[in-house]
Amino acid sequence: MTWSDFYLICFAAGFFLSLVSVLGAGLHLSHLPHLHFDHGGDLPHGDAGHGGHGGEVSPINFGTITAFLAWFGGAGYLLTRHSSLWFVLVLAISGVCGLAGATLVFLFLAKVLVKKDENLDPADYEMVGVLGRITSVIRAGGTGEIVFTQGGTRHCAGARSEDATAIPKGTEVIVTRYEKGIAYVRRWDEMTGSGLE
Repeated sequence: MTWSDFYLICFAAGFFLSLVSVLGAGLHLSHLPHLHFDHGGDLPHGDAGHGGHGGEVSPINFGTITAFLAWFGGAGYLLTRHSSLWFVLVLAISGVCGLAGATLVFLFLAKVLVKKDENLDPADYEMVGVLGRITSVIRAGGTGEIVFTQGGTRHCAGARSEDATAIPKGTEVIVTRYEKGIAYVRRWDEMTGSGLE
């Protein structure tokens, strides 16, 4: 086996595994093995939302390893085939190219795909205390509909009056409890005391 063969095998393996990774993610192939190297911290992965590493990407992961192999192999193959550099120099330049490729993939993962601000917090989606507006009249003892904003998007839900009284369309309400997809609401002015004058 020559050095150019070695570099070509590294390039082919890195490219093929990168392709499998991209296609696997696009096709949601969750049964493929996942590599994860945890640096610093002894918390299990499930504790990411409670002081763990939520939203952080390890610099050594499947994507960076395959990028290193592909760039290392590609640069080494091109240098051995089209230059007369000494093999140790080619190995060093290929290593630097591999690290550059792995660094680019890591930066893309860390800065674009996995943002720390995008971790889901269940408290952000708690229904109790949500302020909404009636869009479909709630009749006495009946069910209507409210519209509200949560997590930056507009939502609607079935609603019932907490005290089984009618609430007209357009009234601002606050959710006091949420059960089985139904929001139990009270008028906002009742809760604040502004409608009792």
